[in-house]
Amino acid sequence: MEEQENLNKEEQLSDSQAEETMVTPEAGTEIDQLKKELDEQKEKFIRIYAEFDNYKRRSAKERVELIQTAGREVLQSLLEVLDDSERAESQLQKTEDLAQIREGVQLVFAKFRNIMHSKGLKEMKSIGEEFNPDFHEAITEIPVQDEFMKGKVVDQVEKGYTLNDKIIRFAKVVVGK
Repeated sequence: MEEQENLNKEEQLSDSQAEETMVTPEAGTEIDQLKKELDEQKEKFIRIYAEFDNYKRRSAKERVELIQTAGREVLQSLLEVLDDSERAESQLQKTEDLAQIREGVQLVFAKFRNIMHSKGLKEMKSIGEEFNPDFHEAITEIPVQDEFMKGKVVDQVEKGYTLNDKIIRFAKVVVGK
């Protein structure tokens, strides 16, 4: 008899659980609607992810092309200086007029400086300036007799340059102490 009661209780429990898990028609349509929305969101995500992936590839390709051709404009400008240098070299072989050679070489250098300046390259002024480790690289210090020159740049071993106001080479200098 006890077994019969246990079986009845188990049947009642399983019936109540089955009722709880039964899907009503309203719940079924709601679940279908949620599944449909989930599928739409998944599709949107996949499309956005694909667009982003294409954007990354396109950006990487453009960056590589930019790096490969970055110096092209500068090099094209410098071709004029190269041509002038070659003409000057051929004139060196033909003439012995030192003044004419000097003038030709100075014209080539002036053209070269103008091209570099037009591309944003500027020479840093160092001699007589206060030593600044943000702009100068001290090679050595030398004693100076003038108190005014202590802590200042006395000599410049290598010029410093900026490109569009960013330092590309520090000036190597001698500082007075």
